[in-house]
Amino acid sequence: MKAHRLFTLAAALLAPALDAQAAERPDILFLMPDQMRGDCLSALGHPVVHTPRLDELVRQGVLFRRAYSTVPSCIPARYALLTGTSPQASGVVGYGARPITTPTLPGLLADAGYMTVLVGRNMHQLPGSGTCGYQKQILGSTYVADDDYDADLKKAAPDCGGIRSVVARLGLNNNLWPAAPWPLADALHPTAWIARQAQQVVSSTPAGQPLFLTASFYSPHPPLFPPKKFFDALLRKELPRPAHGDWVDWAVLSPAGDKQGHRVRLEDEVLRRAQAGYFGLIEHLDEQIGPLIAAFKARSEQAGRAWVIVVSSDHGEMLGDHGYFRKCEPYEGSANIPLIVAGSPSLGFKPGGRCDQPVCLEDILPTLMELARISRPKTADGFSLVPALRGEGRVARDWLHFEHAPCYSKVQAFHALTDGHFKYIWRPADGTEQLFDLDSDPREEHDLSKLPAVQPWRQRLIERLAGRPEGFSDGQHLIAARPYPAVQKKSP
Repeated sequence: MKAHRLFTLAAALLAPALDAQAAERPDILFLMPDQMRGDCLSALGHPVVHTPRLDELVRQGVLFRRAYSTVPSCIPARYALLTGTSPQASGVVGYGARPITTPTLPGLLADAGYMTVLVGRNMHQLPGSGTCGYQKQILGSTYVADDDYDADLKKAAPDCGGIRSVVARLGLNNNLWPAAPWPLADALHPTAWIARQAQQVVSSTPAGQPLFLTASFYSPHPPLFPPKKFFDALLRKELPRPAHGDWVDWAVLSPAGDKQGHRVRLEDEVLRRAQAGYFGLIEHLDEQIGPLIAAFKARSEQAGRAWVIVVSSDHGEMLGDHGYFRKCEPYEGSANIPLIVAGSPSLGFKPGGRCDQPVCLEDILPTLMELARISRPKTADGFSLVPALRGEGRVARDWLHFEHAPCYSKVQAFHALTDGHFKYIWRPADGTEQLFDLDSDPREEHDLSKLPAVQPWRQRLIERLAGRPEGFSDGQHLIAARPYPAVQKKSP
C-alpha cells in the first residue's frame, strides 16, 4: 500500500497540464493474457470454457475472429505489438529480439500526456529496450524470483518459499502440460494479484490524466495451476477432443510421459488434466477482471472521458491439437488469438460487431493512435481497425503473412498466409506445403495442398518473400533449406 501511495503522489506531481484535446483522449485498458487461444470464449460457443466478462466486452464492442500473432512466440509477438511493425520489416522473425529503438505504443501515449502503467508479466524485451515506454511497472510473473509479486507472496505466505518453490513442489513446469490446483489462498494466485494491483492503479491515477494501463497476465500460460474450484469443476465435464489432422503421423509421436519437445501425444488423464488446467486459468482470469473492468469504466465516466478496452494475447497454445503442445506453429491453436475492442458509446463502435478479415497484433498501435488522436509513426505498418470498429469499412488488408524461424527444431519453422477463409503453410526446411479451408474445416484436419487451389497461394508467398535476406524466393520459386535466423541482420 505504501508503494501505491508514493505512486499516487508522484503521478499527481508529474502529470502534465492537459490541453483540451488531451482531455478528450480516451482512457485505455489493455487486458493481455499470455498464450490464450482465440477460440476459448463462450461467446464463440466453446464447449466448456465459460467467459461471461469477456463475452460482455464482445457484446459491447467488436470481435476480430481472424486475429493472428505474426510471430507466435512471446518475445517477437510482443515486439510486434509494442512497435506496430511487422516481422518482415523489423527483422525479428523468431524467438529472439533486438533492442527497440523505434517509437512504442506506450511511449507514444506517454508523450501525448497519458500515464502509462504495466502491471504483471513483463514485455520480455532486451534490457536495451528500457521500459518500452511504460512510466510505471509493477511486475509479477511465475518464473521470476523477487519481482513485485514474488516479494508480496513471500510476505503473505512466508512458508511457501516464493512462487518458484510453489511451482516446483507441485511438480509443474513453466512450459509443459502437467497440471494441479493452486495450493495457497485464491487471493494469492498471480492472476488475482495482477487484477488487484491493476485496480489500485485505476483508483490512484489522477482523474485529470488519461490512463493507458496494461494488465499483463501470465495465465493461461503454464504452469497450469488454476484455483481448485475451476480445476475440479472442469475435470467433471466432458472435455473436447483435440484437433486430429488426417495429415499427422501419430505413430512417431512420443507419449506425454517422455516430456520431450513440443511434439507429443497427449492422451487420457494427462490430456484431461492439461485441458482442465488451461481452461481453468482462463475462467479464473475472466472472473478476476470483472471488478477491474467496472472500476476502469467508472473512473473514465466520472472524469467525463471515453474509455477503450482491448483484449488480446501474444499467441495461443496447441493443447494437444495435431500432436503439438506449446506455440511457434502456424495452426489455429498456436497462431490465432483473441482480439476484442470495446469502447464508450461516444466512440461510435458497432456493438456486437464481428470481423472475419485477417488482422494482427501490429494493428493495435495504429488503432489506438487514431482513437487517441495521435499521429502514427512511420515505422508502424499495421492497419487501423477503427473503420471496422464503427462499421464504416473493411480493414485495408486482403491477406496476412505470418512466420516463425526455427525454435524447437528446423522442421518447425514456417511461413503462412491467410485471407480468413483459407490458410497456406510452407515449411522452409524441406518445402512441405499445406492448405486448409478454414470455413469448412476450422480445425485444419484435412490438407488440400495437392489440389490446384494451392497454386495462387504459393505465388503470393513467392512474391512476399522475394528480396528477403534468407533467399527463400528468387521471384519465381520458393527455395527451401536456407539459413533462417530468428533475428535478421540489419542492412548496412
